Amino acid sequence: MQDSIRDSDRVANSPDGLLIDALRRGDETAFAGLIDTHHGSMIRTALACVSTLGVAEEVVQETWMEVFRGLARFEGRSSLKTWIFRILTNIAKTRGRQEARSVPFSALTDPGSDAEEPAVPADRFRAAEPWQGGWQAPPRAWERLPEERALSAETKTCIAAAIQALAPQQREVIALRDVAGWTAEEVCAVLGISTANQRVLLHRARSKVRGALEAYFDPNLRPGTGSVA
Repeated sequence: MQDSIRDSDRVANSPDGLLIDALRRGDETAFAGLIDTHHGSMIRTALACVSTLGVAEEVVQETWMEVFRGLARFEGRSSLKTWIFRILTNIAKTRGRQEARSVPFSALTDPGSDAEEPAVPADRFRAAEPWQGGWQAPPRAWERLPEERALSAETKTCIAAAIQALAPQQREVIALRDVAGWTAEEVCAVLGISTANQRVLLHRARSKVRGALEAYFDPNLRPGTGSVA
């Protein structure tokens, strides 16, 4: 009984307290506002784990159902947003594994599965003295590209494809950080990973996406390696 009182006090005194109270009362305006606030980010996050928009929409719909069913049990140990997205990522990961039954389960869940993988391919750097370690082909200065090309639908498609090709945990981290705009602390809380692991996963994900964009912007680069053809 005492634990139940403490949990109730924790929810009531949290920043989300008034909203949670309204949701528990069945306030339709509060529900609509919550959906409007998070639905788009939830779709984008789900797409980091599943292959199609249709499946992502199903994941989000299932998440909202779980949220509404679980509101009475929400204890306020994390923010409402973190709790919702933790439910979402769990459901999305399950659906993603169902879509990729031929992929070993360990490859989907092991955060260190690419621990030896370099963030930038070694052939991007010079091997001979006196320029050893210098760039063979330095990254393009994208700010000098025409704005229309940098923001084109084709470029966005390239970015989306590059993110989709990432390893599962890299894909989840970059989707939350760079697509949904989450902080590092929020990503760690939702995915249950350490700050250091989050940083490594994000760095590798960004490096691979940048490599894909370099190949897209510069036809003289071989796709996948970033080396001069």
